[in-house]
Amino acid sequence: MKIGIIGAGNIGGNLTRRLTALGHDVSVANSRGPHTLTALAEETGATPVTVADAPRDAEVVVVTIPLKNVPDLPSGLLDTAADGVAVIDTGNYYPKERDGRIDAIEAGLTESRWTEQHLDHPVIKAFNGTYAADLLDRPLPQGHPDRMALPVAGDDEAAKKTVRALIDELGFDTVDAGGIDESWRQQPDTPVYGLRAGAAEVTSALAAASPERPEAFRA
Repeated sequence: MKIGIIGAGNIGGNLTRRLTALGHDVSVANSRGPHTLTALAEETGATPVTVADAPRDAEVVVVTIPLKNVPDLPSGLLDTAADGVAVIDTGNYYPKERDGRIDAIEAGLTESRWTEQHLDHPVIKAFNGTYAADLLDRPLPQGHPDRMALPVAGDDEAAKKTVRALIDELGFDTVDAGGIDESWRQQPDTPVYGLRAGAAEVTSALAAASPERPEAFRA
């Protein structure tokens, strides 16, 4: 598949490494420009591009940038993507450490709902509680008893199916975590966040989550 990745930090960089190794056509962008991605491109064979060009003709776009930077993304960013593009949002709200106060989230809007409003496109929330190193170190084949499962939330069922299939290809099971309005179940400091476990434990952890945002993750 043609995949665009916006953000080349820990998650974006390791997804670039894994997805190119699996044979996908990956374009990768960051806020500093393609010239800063030469080493990653040489390592992986990915194509360094501008943020505006990352989604061009892409069937999957991964947005993996600090939440506070989402409003700075170009208007109409996804207009050049393939029809039916699946957009993965890996973002988390860290008001005290990084993002500052976002009033709509403080008022109860989920992080990913806020993000999709800025992108003007549905998103699928995935990888937000995944350790970046695990993308390289912990993939296992289907049926392996120690295979990790990742929660995946979203309203677009076709896009969710695409994302779950891609995660399976990466070497992880998935658990359907409901729609975007339920994606608070996988935000920071919930039982599933950072959980290295199989599908049954992930399902239980999602069910055990509280909608009350912890004090550490409120502005």
